[in-house]
Amino acid sequence: MLNALWLGFFVIGAIAALAQWLLGGNSQVFASMVQALFSMARLSVEVMVLLFGTLTLWLGFLRIAEKAGVVQWLARALGPLFAKLMPEVPRGHPALGLITLNFAANALGLDNAATPMGLKAMRELQTLNPRPDTASNAQILFLVLNASSLTLLPVTIFMYRMQQGAPDPTLVFLPILLATSASTLVGLLTVAVMQRLPLWHPVVLAYLLPTALVLGGFMALLTTLSAAALASLSSLLGNLTLFGLIVLFVGLGAWRKLPVYDHFIEGAKEGFDVAKGLLPYLVAMLCAVGVFRASGALEYVLSAIRWLVDAGGWDARFVDALPTALVKPFSGSAARAMLIETMQSQGVDSFAALAAATIQGSTETTFYVLAVYFGAVGIQRARHAVGCALLAELAGVVAAIAVCYQFFGTM
Repeated sequence: MLNALWLGFFVIGAIAALAQWLLGGNSQVFASMVQALFSMARLSVEVMVLLFGTLTLWLGFLRIAEKAGVVQWLARALGPLFAKLMPEVPRGHPALGLITLNFAANALGLDNAATPMGLKAMRELQTLNPRPDTASNAQILFLVLNASSLTLLPVTIFMYRMQQGAPDPTLVFLPILLATSASTLVGLLTVAVMQRLPLWHPVVLAYLLPTALVLGGFMALLTTLSAAALASLSSLLGNLTLFGLIVLFVGLGAWRKLPVYDHFIEGAKEGFDVAKGLLPYLVAMLCAVGVFRASGALEYVLSAIRWLVDAGGWDARFVDALPTALVKPFSGSAARAMLIETMQSQGVDSFAALAAATIQGSTETTFYVLAVYFGAVGIQRARHAVGCALLAELAGVVAAIAVCYQFFGTM
């Protein structure tokens, strides 16, 4: 699937570029595509520089957590649930605790913490994989739920809106929460159907129903807060959780009289080794995306969608937000750039900008997650992971647009 997708970017890009040259007389399109190749290669290295530091830091702290027993405790606590959702993973396996930490970090918008935890979890799951080049059921479920990225506190989206001068940066909080909940639910259901997971088993419901009730209560509480209080809570809770994890790991390690510095260095070295293997995958995917954008293929798609929407007599305001949705599965940096460009050109509180911000916060960057997480363990056959992740992404986009019409349709 990834091979066909990567090749498709170049083939479609070449066709779009030929159309621009032969039909539109744009002979500079090929220069733009070549420039995109080099700029994306440079961007890959820039991303890797950030990943080197982040992975080294967090895998160092995670090694302390492992030695202190945090990961093992989480694995035991969630053992009954994962025994039903991931039957091939033994109870008490370290991957289960790391998966839980990854989900918690994503929920709080702590991307820098979530990625190294997720990579560590994927490596642990790979130790149980009987076919190292093919994704296992457990790896697929983990990746799809990670790509759907249930986010309770989308702090980064608030930051983008604040930078662009939004009077109320948290205006999109509830729309994002609803959209990301929809994408996660669809991701779980699609994988459950493909893998025949027993979601209605009493043990699964015993975990999921209380979680849903707590989430609903939290959402109800947040609706009672002012925008200023919500922004303050988002920032405080996110940073407090991030630093609290560090203090917890180091404190438990010291309480157990572990050589915490030595364990940190040991984990940090592993983070450096993991990061080294990611660069080829990042270069391959980002360069293909760059060619696809520079060829004009994206603009052709938008024009076709706008024509169809107008022909159907529907409200076409959401089309201006679609660039973020269309590039989001492929490139997080491109999606962020599209979001900021929409804010600047349409107005930070325009319907298009609000919809683009909600779309940006509804899911993760699907193919980036695929490339990084599967690339880190050498998986080449993704099986149904791509289809399930894209369905979750589509659900998030559709939910984001529908919710925005409900919240901001009269603006």
